[in-house]
Amino acid sequence: MKEYTYQEQNNIENQKKLRELLQELPSFTLSFFRGIEPRTSSRTRLGYGYDLRIFFEFLQQYNPEIDKMKMRDIPMATLDQIKALDIEEYLEYLKLYEKDGKTFTNTERGIARKLASLKTFYNYFFKKELIVTNPAALVSAPKLHDKTIIRLDIDEVARLLDNVESGEQLTGKQLAYHEKTKVRDLALLTLFLGTGIRVSECVGLNIDDIDLKNNGIKIIRKGGNEVIVYFGDEVLEALLPYLEERKQIEALPGHTNALFLSMQKKRMSVRSVENLVKKYAKTVTTMKNITPHKLRSTYGTNLYNETGDIYLVADVLGHKDVNTTKKHYASLEDSRRRMAARAVTLREKQ
Repeated sequence: MKEYTYQEQNNIENQKKLRELLQELPSFTLSFFRGIEPRTSSRTRLGYGYDLRIFFEFLQQYNPEIDKMKMRDIPMATLDQIKALDIEEYLEYLKLYEKDGKTFTNTERGIARKLASLKTFYNYFFKKELIVTNPAALVSAPKLHDKTIIRLDIDEVARLLDNVESGEQLTGKQLAYHEKTKVRDLALLTLFLGTGIRVSECVGLNIDDIDLKNNGIKIIRKGGNEVIVYFGDEVLEALLPYLEERKQIEALPGHTNALFLSMQKKRMSVRSVENLVKKYAKTVTTMKNITPHKLRSTYGTNLYNETGDIYLVADVLGHKDVNTTKKHYASLEDSRRRMAARAVTLREKQ
Protein backbone atom coordinates (compact mmCIF):
# COMPACT_ATOMS: atom_id res chain seq x y z
CA MET A 1 0.00 0.00 0.00
CA LYS A 2 1.38 3.39 -1.00
CA GLU A 3 2.19 5.78 1.84
CA TYR A 4 1.13 9.27 0.83
CA THR A 5 3.09 12.32 1.92
CA TYR A 6 1.38 14.80 4.24
CA GLN A 7 0.79 17.15 1.32
CA GLU A 8 -0.63 14.40 -0.89
CA GLN A 9 -2.97 13.21 1.86
CA ASN A 10 -4.14 16.80 2.47
CA ASN A 11 -4.86 17.24 -1.24
CA ILE A 12 -6.87 14.02 -1.35
CA GLU A 13 -8.96 15.04 1.67
CA ASN A 14 -9.52 18.56 0.31
CA GLN A 15 -10.61 17.20 -3.06
CA LYS A 16 -13.08 14.84 -1.41
CA LYS A 17 -14.58 17.68 0.63
CA LEU A 18 -14.83 19.90 -2.45
CA ARG A 19 -16.64 17.18 -4.38
CA GLU A 20 -19.18 16.94 -1.56
CA LEU A 21 -19.60 20.73 -1.61
CA LEU A 22 -20.17 20.71 -5.35
CA GLN A 23 -23.20 18.50 -4.81
CA GLU A 24 -24.75 21.45 -2.91
CA LEU A 25 -23.49 24.45 -4.90
CA PRO A 26 -25.23 25.64 -8.09
CA SER A 27 -24.28 23.28 -10.94
CA PHE A 28 -22.72 26.09 -13.01
CA THR A 29 -20.04 26.63 -10.32
CA LEU A 30 -18.33 23.42 -11.47
CA SER A 31 -16.82 25.22 -14.48
CA PHE A 32 -15.35 27.85 -12.14
CA PHE A 33 -13.54 25.25 -10.05
CA ARG A 34 -12.29 23.48 -13.16
CA GLY A 35 -11.07 26.78 -14.58
CA ILE A 36 -9.03 27.80 -11.51
CA GLU A 37 -7.65 24.31 -10.78
CA PRO A 38 -4.33 24.72 -12.68
CA ARG A 39 -3.26 27.83 -10.74
CA THR A 40 -4.67 27.22 -7.24
CA SER A 41 -4.08 24.76 -4.41
CA SER A 42 -6.71 22.29 -3.25
CA ARG A 43 -6.93 24.21 0.03
CA THR A 44 -7.64 27.48 -1.80
CA ARG A 45 -10.37 25.88 -3.92
CA LEU A 46 -11.98 24.34 -0.84
CA GLY A 47 -11.95 27.76 0.83
CA TYR A 48 -13.68 29.26 -2.20
CA GLY A 49 -16.28 26.49 -1.99
CA TYR A 50 -17.13 27.24 1.64
CA ASP A 51 -17.26 30.99 0.97
CA LEU A 52 -19.54 30.57 -2.05
CA ARG A 53 -21.89 28.32 -0.11
CA ILE A 54 -22.40 31.10 2.46
CA PHE A 55 -23.04 33.59 -0.36
CA PHE A 56 -25.71 31.45 -2.01
CA GLU A 57 -27.32 30.71 1.36
CA PHE A 58 -27.57 34.48 1.85
CA LEU A 59 -29.18 34.88 -1.59
CA GLN A 60 -31.75 32.18 -0.86
CA GLN A 61 -32.59 33.82 2.42
CA TYR A 62 -33.14 37.31 1.01
CA ASN A 63 -34.06 36.78 -2.67
CA PRO A 64 -37.70 35.65 -3.05
CA GLU A 65 -37.11 34.48 -6.62
CA ILE A 66 -34.79 31.67 -5.55
CA ASP A 67 -35.69 31.01 -1.90
CA LYS A 68 -37.83 27.97 -2.85
CA MET A 69 -35.17 26.48 -5.16
CA LYS A 70 -32.59 23.96 -4.20
CA MET A 71 -29.22 25.71 -4.15
CA ARG A 72 -27.98 23.37 -6.89
CA ASP A 73 -30.75 24.59 -9.23
CA ILE A 74 -29.93 28.31 -8.96
CA PRO A 75 -29.26 29.48 -12.56
CA MET A 76 -26.20 31.43 -13.68
CA ALA A 77 -28.55 34.24 -14.77
CA THR A 78 -28.96 35.07 -11.08
CA LEU A 79 -25.43 36.51 -11.06
CA ASP A 80 -26.50 39.25 -13.51
CA GLN A 81 -29.45 40.19 -11.30
CA ILE A 82 -27.24 41.05 -8.33
CA LYS A 83 -26.20 44.66 -7.78
CA ALA A 84 -23.25 46.11 -5.89
CA LEU A 85 -25.65 47.16 -3.12
CA ASP A 86 -26.71 43.53 -2.72
CA ILE A 87 -23.10 42.52 -2.19
CA GLU A 88 -22.66 45.30 0.37
CA GLU A 89 -25.70 43.93 2.20
CA TYR A 90 -24.04 40.51 2.09
CA LEU A 91 -20.90 41.91 3.73
CA GLU A 92 -23.05 43.43 6.46
CA TYR A 93 -24.80 40.07 6.91
CA LEU A 94 -21.42 38.34 7.40
CA LYS A 95 -20.74 40.36 10.55
CA LEU A 96 -23.43 38.37 12.39
CA TYR A 97 -25.71 35.63 11.10
CA GLU A 98 -27.35 32.44 12.30
CA LYS A 99 -27.41 28.97 10.77
CA ASP A 100 -28.78 25.73 12.20
CA GLY A 101 -29.34 27.39 15.56
CA LYS A 102 -25.73 28.63 15.79
CA THR A 103 -24.49 32.21 15.67
CA PHE A 104 -21.57 33.05 13.35
CA THR A 105 -19.45 36.20 13.18
CA ASN A 106 -16.65 37.41 10.88
CA THR A 107 -13.83 39.81 11.59
CA GLU A 108 -12.87 42.44 9.02
CA ARG A 109 -10.26 39.99 7.70
CA GLY A 110 -12.82 37.22 7.35
CA ILE A 111 -15.16 39.57 5.48
CA ALA A 112 -12.34 40.77 3.22
CA ARG A 113 -11.43 37.19 2.35
CA LYS A 114 -15.01 36.27 1.48
CA LEU A 115 -15.29 39.35 -0.71
CA ALA A 116 -12.04 38.37 -2.44
CA SER A 117 -13.52 34.92 -3.12
CA LEU A 118 -16.62 36.53 -4.64
CA LYS A 119 -14.51 38.88 -6.80
CA THR A 120 -12.53 35.92 -8.16
CA PHE A 121 -15.78 34.04 -8.82
CA TYR A 122 -17.38 36.94 -10.72
CA ASN A 123 -14.18 37.74 -12.62
CA TYR A 124 -14.03 34.21 -13.95
CA PHE A 125 -17.52 34.26 -15.48
CA PHE A 126 -17.18 37.89 -16.64
CA LYS A 127 -13.92 37.20 -18.48
CA LYS A 128 -15.46 34.10 -20.08
CA GLU A 129 -18.32 36.37 -21.27
CA LEU A 130 -20.88 34.15 -19.55
CA ILE A 131 -22.28 37.12 -17.60
CA VAL A 132 -22.54 40.79 -18.61
CA THR A 133 -22.16 42.47 -15.22
CA ASN A 134 -19.48 42.34 -12.53
CA PRO A 135 -20.92 44.00 -9.41
CA ALA A 136 -18.27 42.47 -7.11
CA ALA A 137 -15.64 44.62 -8.85
CA LEU A 138 -17.54 47.75 -7.73
CA VAL A 139 -17.43 46.87 -4.01
CA SER A 140 -14.49 48.04 -1.90
CA ALA A 141 -12.90 45.73 0.64
CA PRO A 142 -13.20 46.71 4.31
CA LYS A 143 -10.30 48.61 5.84
CA LEU A 144 -7.99 46.23 7.67
CA HIS A 145 -6.47 47.47 10.91
CA ASP A 146 -2.96 46.38 11.83
CA LYS A 147 -2.74 43.68 14.47
CA THR A 148 -0.30 43.82 17.35
CA ILE A 149 2.63 41.55 16.61
CA ILE A 150 3.06 39.07 19.46
CA ARG A 151 6.32 37.24 19.98
CA LEU A 152 8.38 35.77 22.80
CA ASP A 153 11.20 37.77 24.33
CA ILE A 154 14.70 36.25 24.50
CA ASP A 155 14.39 35.34 28.18
CA GLU A 156 10.96 33.80 27.55
CA VAL A 157 12.41 31.60 24.80
CA ALA A 158 15.09 30.32 27.20
CA ARG A 159 12.56 29.64 29.97
CA LEU A 160 10.22 27.92 27.52
CA LEU A 161 12.89 25.44 26.42
CA ASP A 162 14.03 24.94 30.03
CA ASN A 163 10.46 24.09 31.05
CA VAL A 164 10.12 21.61 28.19
CA GLU A 165 13.20 19.79 29.49
CA SER A 166 12.29 19.94 33.20
CA GLY A 167 8.49 19.84 33.12
CA GLU A 168 8.35 22.75 35.56
CA GLN A 169 5.04 24.65 35.75
CA LEU A 170 3.14 21.74 34.15
CA THR A 171 0.05 20.34 35.86
CA GLY A 172 0.02 16.88 37.41
CA LYS A 173 -1.96 15.51 34.48
CA GLN A 174 0.46 17.04 31.99
CA LEU A 175 3.47 15.65 33.88
CA ALA A 176 2.06 12.12 33.50
CA TYR A 177 2.78 12.33 29.77
CA HIS A 178 5.79 14.62 29.94
CA GLU A 179 8.43 11.89 30.39
CA LYS A 180 7.14 10.10 27.31
CA THR A 181 7.08 13.16 25.06
CA LYS A 182 9.69 15.65 26.33
CA VAL A 183 12.42 14.61 23.87
CA ARG A 184 9.99 14.96 20.95
CA ASP A 185 8.55 18.22 22.32
CA LEU A 186 11.99 19.78 22.79
CA ALA A 187 13.02 18.83 19.25
CA LEU A 188 9.80 20.22 17.79
CA LEU A 189 9.82 23.54 19.65
CA THR A 190 13.55 24.06 19.08
CA LEU A 191 13.00 23.45 15.37
CA PHE A 192 10.23 26.08 15.31
CA LEU A 193 12.33 28.65 17.17
CA GLY A 194 15.49 27.87 15.19
CA THR A 195 14.07 27.89 11.65
CA GLY A 196 10.78 29.84 11.63
CA ILE A 197 8.97 27.15 9.63
CA ARG A 198 5.16 27.08 9.46
CA VAL A 199 3.18 24.55 11.47
CA SER A 200 1.98 22.83 8.27
CA GLU A 201 5.61 22.54 7.12
CA CYS A 202 6.58 21.07 10.47
CA VAL A 203 3.90 18.36 10.65
CA GLY A 204 4.59 17.50 7.00
CA LEU A 205 8.23 16.59 7.71
CA ASN A 206 9.36 13.04 7.03
CA ILE A 207 12.39 11.31 8.52
CA ASP A 208 14.22 11.38 5.20
CA ASP A 209 13.67 15.15 4.93
CA ILE A 210 16.39 15.65 7.56
CA ASP A 211 19.93 16.20 6.25
CA LEU A 212 22.26 15.90 9.24
CA LYS A 213 25.41 16.35 7.14
CA ASN A 214 24.39 19.84 6.04
CA ASN A 215 22.08 20.77 8.93
CA GLY A 216 19.11 21.17 6.62
CA ILE A 217 15.46 20.15 6.33
CA LYS A 218 13.47 19.79 3.13
CA ILE A 219 10.05 21.41 3.38
CA ILE A 220 7.14 22.12 1.07
CA ARG A 221 6.23 25.81 1.16
CA LYS A 222 2.78 27.29 0.60
CA GLY A 223 2.12 27.00 -3.10
CA GLY A 224 3.97 23.69 -3.34
CA ASN A 225 7.58 24.88 -3.76
CA GLU A 226 10.21 22.56 -2.28
CA VAL A 227 13.05 24.31 -0.43
CA ILE A 228 15.88 23.50 1.97
CA VAL A 229 15.93 25.39 5.28
CA TYR A 230 19.11 25.27 7.34
CA PHE A 231 19.42 25.14 11.12
CA GLY A 232 22.10 25.76 13.72
CA ASP A 233 23.84 23.56 16.27
CA GLU A 234 21.23 24.11 19.01
CA VAL A 235 18.54 22.68 16.74
CA LEU A 236 20.83 19.77 15.82
CA GLU A 237 21.47 19.01 19.50
CA ALA A 238 17.71 18.82 20.11
CA LEU A 239 16.98 16.77 16.99
CA LEU A 240 19.60 14.02 17.46
CA PRO A 241 18.14 12.48 20.66
CA TYR A 242 14.65 12.52 19.15
CA LEU A 243 15.85 10.87 15.92
CA GLU A 244 17.35 8.06 18.01
CA GLU A 245 14.10 7.76 19.95
CA ARG A 246 12.07 7.84 16.74
CA LYS A 247 13.98 4.80 15.40
CA GLN A 248 12.52 2.73 18.24
CA ILE A 249 8.90 3.67 17.51
CA GLU A 250 6.93 1.48 15.14
CA ALA A 251 4.48 3.89 13.55
CA LEU A 252 1.09 2.80 12.25
CA PRO A 253 0.71 2.01 8.53
CA GLY A 254 0.49 5.21 6.50
CA HIS A 255 2.64 7.07 9.05
CA THR A 256 5.90 5.09 8.98
CA ASN A 257 7.97 7.91 7.48
CA ALA A 258 6.47 10.78 9.53
CA LEU A 259 9.05 12.59 11.67
CA PHE A 260 6.87 13.80 14.53
CA LEU A 261 4.47 11.18 15.89
CA SER A 262 1.61 11.48 18.36
CA MET A 263 1.14 9.14 21.32
CA GLN A 264 -1.09 7.10 18.99
CA LYS A 265 1.92 6.53 16.69
CA LYS A 266 0.39 8.62 13.93
CA ARG A 267 1.71 11.77 12.24
CA MET A 268 1.00 14.73 14.52
CA SER A 269 -1.79 17.01 13.30
CA VAL A 270 -1.71 20.80 13.10
CA ARG A 271 -4.20 20.95 15.98
CA SER A 272 -2.09 18.73 18.24
CA VAL A 273 1.01 20.86 17.61
CA GLU A 274 -0.98 24.02 18.33
CA ASN A 275 -2.12 22.51 21.64
CA LEU A 276 1.44 21.48 22.49
CA VAL A 277 2.78 25.00 21.88
CA LYS A 278 -0.05 26.50 23.92
CA LYS A 279 0.62 24.13 26.84
CA TYR A 280 4.29 25.02 27.17
CA ALA A 281 3.84 28.73 26.36
CA LYS A 282 1.51 29.07 29.35
CA THR A 283 4.40 28.11 31.60
CA VAL A 284 6.26 31.31 30.68
CA THR A 285 3.51 33.83 29.90
CA THR A 286 -0.23 34.08 30.42
CA MET A 287 -0.45 37.55 28.86
CA LYS A 288 0.48 36.46 25.34
CA ASN A 289 -1.50 34.03 23.21
CA ILE A 290 1.42 32.07 21.79
CA THR A 291 0.78 29.89 18.74
CA PRO A 292 3.17 28.19 16.30
CA HIS A 293 2.88 31.29 14.11
CA LYS A 294 4.02 33.45 17.04
CA LEU A 295 7.11 31.23 17.35
CA ARG A 296 7.69 31.95 13.66
CA SER A 297 7.44 35.69 14.40
CA THR A 298 9.87 35.22 17.30
CA TYR A 299 12.42 33.62 14.96
CA GLY A 300 11.95 36.35 12.34
CA THR A 301 12.46 39.03 14.98
CA ASN A 302 15.62 37.43 16.32
CA LEU A 303 17.03 36.93 12.82
CA TYR A 304 16.35 40.56 11.92
CA ASN A 305 17.90 41.81 15.16
CA GLU A 306 21.04 39.80 14.47
CA THR A 307 21.43 40.63 10.76
CA GLY A 308 19.44 43.80 10.05
CA ASP A 309 18.72 42.23 6.65
CA ILE A 310 14.98 42.34 5.91
CA TYR A 311 15.51 40.59 2.55
CA LEU A 312 17.23 37.67 4.26
CA VAL A 313 14.34 37.40 6.74
CA ALA A 314 11.83 37.42 3.86
CA ASP A 315 13.74 34.70 2.02
CA VAL A 316 14.16 32.41 5.03
CA LEU A 317 10.51 32.79 6.09
CA GLY A 318 9.33 32.12 2.54
CA HIS A 319 7.59 35.47 2.00
CA LYS A 320 7.09 36.05 -1.73
CA ASP A 321 6.88 39.82 -1.20
CA VAL A 322 9.37 41.57 1.08
CA ASN A 323 6.64 44.13 1.87
CA THR A 324 4.86 41.36 3.79
CA THR A 325 7.96 40.98 5.92
CA LYS A 326 8.33 44.73 6.39
CA LYS A 327 4.73 44.98 7.53
CA HIS A 328 5.26 42.29 10.15
CA TYR A 329 8.50 43.82 11.40
CA ALA A 330 7.60 47.49 11.04
CA SER A 331 8.22 48.15 14.73
CA LEU A 332 11.78 46.88 14.32
CA GLU A 333 12.34 49.10 11.29
CA ASP A 334 11.22 52.05 13.38
CA SER A 335 13.57 51.16 16.24
CA ARG A 336 16.50 50.98 13.83
CA ARG A 337 15.62 54.40 12.39
CA ARG A 338 15.61 55.77 15.94
CA MET A 339 19.10 54.31 16.44
CA ALA A 340 20.21 56.07 13.25
CA ALA A 341 18.98 59.38 14.62
CA ARG A 342 21.23 59.00 17.67
CA ALA A 343 24.24 57.67 15.78
CA VAL A 344 25.32 60.95 14.17
CA THR A 345 26.84 63.70 16.29
CA LEU A 346 26.75 67.22 14.82
CA ARG A 347 28.74 69.05 17.53
CA GLU A 348 30.97 67.76 20.28
CA LYS A 349 29.49 68.28 23.72
CA GLN A 350 31.40 70.78 25.84
